[in-house]
Amino acid sequence: MRRRQFVTGALGLSIALGTGPVAAADRPSPFDDRTQNPRAIVQVYEQGGLLYGRVKQILDQHYANAVCQHCSGYAENKPVLGLVIMQGLKPDGAQWDGGTILNPEDGKVYRCRIHLSPGGETLLVRGFIGTPMLGRTQTWQRVAG
Repeated sequence: MRRRQFVTGALGLSIALGTGPVAAADRPSPFDDRTQNPRAIVQVYEQGGLLYGRVKQILDQHYANAVCQHCSGYAENKPVLGLVIMQGLKPDGAQWDGGTILNPEDGKVYRCRIHLSPGGETLLVRGFIGTPMLGRTQTWQRVAG
């Protein structure tokens, strides 16, 4: 399986992307929204025809041992490192849609839509509540690896 990696914002994660087209997402991002510095690497992979994203590496040492203390369900009190934060995205034309993305900082889960830029160097990740109009998009940059 091919994997691609991107650097991102809110939690400061970068992502590795599996094969296939990808779409947009928002608020729950691996970048720090205040500093715009990356804080982690997220590996994005395809499994069973769906797209998932797992925190592969934490770049900001302040969060090296972070746990998802505000999360519930499968993520409750789990280490952020190794945590699946993006799940269940289905192919929908040139994007992936219908999944969710978790913000480990506050435990909130958002609907998610993602797509790759035409050159494949950036991943647009949109997290939203209800309708995509009620959300935010972050741009995650591809990293080697």
